[in-house]
Amino acid sequence: MDHLIERNNNNRQFSTLEYYCIYIFLENIKVEVENIPYSIRAGHIAFLGPQKQIVFGKGSAAHILSISFSSGFYERSSRDSLFLHSQLFFNYHTDFFIAPFSNTEHMRVIFMERMEAFRQKDENLYVSAAHNAIERLILDAFLYIPNEEIKKDVKFDYLHYVNRFKVLLQRDYKKEKKVSHYAGELNITSRKLTEMTEYVLGKTAKNIIIEKVITEFKKTLAFTNSTISEISFDLGFSDEGNFSNFVKKHTGKNPSEMK
Repeated sequence: MDHLIERNNNNRQFSTLEYYCIYIFLENIKVEVENIPYSIRAGHIAFLGPQKQIVFGKGSAAHILSISFSSGFYERSSRDSLFLHSQLFFNYHTDFFIAPFSNTEHMRVIFMERMEAFRQKDENLYVSAAHNAIERLILDAFLYIPNEEIKKDVKFDYLHYVNRFKVLLQRDYKKEKKVSHYAGELNITSRKLTEMTEYVLGKTAKNIIIEKVITEFKKTLAFTNSTISEISFDLGFSDEGNFSNFVKKHTGKNPSEMK
């Protein structure tokens, strides 16, 4: 990770963009994901989906391994798609799924020494080895997903569209708050998108958008020094009055009462 920070002009803030990211922590460090602070102990691995912001705390990042890949690289089968759209990268309770791993030195060997050996020997071997290594990390982390989450009877196509909707929402929530925008991006109707979100999450697409805006407001209010006026502008509202009405309507409280 220290090399990535150096390439980023020593800026410790990153966006996952369209990539799926896995971070292997070989020493203790503090990070922020979507403005939420986490204290990660050595011997843990974390999964982060597309369109997320992550900031690495002060200290050496030489003992953090970062693995980033696109869906185009990883998806080769329906099982691969299931892994990418699982609770690891699209957890509905937290932006950052964290699981322990047992052998620190083993992780270092696999993702530094062996990968480099494959890369130097043959590009096709390297790609295949990388895919297999990522799959192993995912499978190990599945042990820490509650059984009821894995066994949920969810239509896979619905899960696929709902998770894509969540990625688009993460990217566009500040400027787009209509269901029709996201349905259009997915090439489905607003009614179909709502049918899917109600099936998977038990909520309408509109309610998910509203919850996203409210959640981001609460996080920004709690973890930054921004004023309510600054936050409302950042969230795409034309003035603080409109934003206050929005918050009051959907929470029953004025923004100033939520500090």
